[in-house]
Amino acid sequence: MQMVENARVVVYLVNGFLESGKTRFLTQTLVQDYFAIEGKTVLILCEEGEEEYDKELLRRTNTILLTVDGPEEVTKDWLAGVDLLYNPERVIFECNGMYPVSKMEEMDVPKGWGLVQEITIVDASTFDMYIANMKPLFVEMVRNAELVIFNRCTKEMPLAAYRRNVKVVNQNAEIVFEGADGEIDNIFDEHMPYDLEAPVVKIEDMDYGIWYVDMIDHPKRYAGKTVEFCGKVLRSRGAQPDECIVGRKAMTCCADDLTFLGYVCRNKNAGEIKSGKWVRVRGKVGFEYNRAYRGKGPVIKAEQIEEIPALSQELVYFN
Repeated sequence: MQMVENARVVVYLVNGFLESGKTRFLTQTLVQDYFAIEGKTVLILCEEGEEEYDKELLRRTNTILLTVDGPEEVTKDWLAGVDLLYNPERVIFECNGMYPVSKMEEMDVPKGWGLVQEITIVDASTFDMYIANMKPLFVEMVRNAELVIFNRCTKEMPLAAYRRNVKVVNQNAEIVFEGADGEIDNIFDEHMPYDLEAPVVKIEDMDYGIWYVDMIDHPKRYAGKTVEFCGKVLRSRGAQPDECIVGRKAMTCCADDLTFLGYVCRNKNAGEIKSGKWVRVRGKVGFEYNRAYRGKGPVIKAEQIEEIPALSQELVYFN
């Protein structure tokens, strides 16, 4: 399913584990003014949970509810029949995270249909259980999501850690935490495991993941700061002679699924360091456009890059 500008039929994909709150989310969303449309909405339910859609709400929102036994029944011919019969302006898929999201993303849809948003719903009260036992499925759900909503949150939960679990997979995802009284805004412990006011902010090896995500979320905290950290050098195609990327690998779901988390470092000798070497970097953090980010991101102007022995623990974990 491709993103299509000015699509004739806009498509939303809402996924999440069973009983994560997808039906409640869509029930609340359908009645919002910002989500109202003049045409017809077709809601394709790929699972049946305990909560059902109210028939009166469906009537008022001009929504047709279709139920299938599984996403494998949603073929191109079947969707073409839906398109012909109902002539929808919008189609919403609600699917269980137990079914690979990639199958939905790769679905062959009628001409003129275009995916506009992918949303993942997470029950925060059961998140620890799912991340411990079904992490590969969770990673697949959030990998391409524009919006990830954690519901049933409490301030006692380690919400900042939950956020890191998403950001290591999908840096661009918007993440929202909702509790009984509405959205929870301040989820971060301001006391980081390193001294942000020190002349040199030294990032211990075990804290690399926390620092990496926090600098993405709070760039103003780090702009102009001098930091020191250890990582492995990665040389990318098209990099400038005075640039390299230094970072660590993170295990997103399993040993075969590793993501390199690194930042651009600039130093006159950077081009002389071979890819794969371990280094200690000390430099000042700035934010500017760089090809490695395909946009604006952190660029560390390194006053020092020195080779060091490989770290005993190469991988970064976010739990």
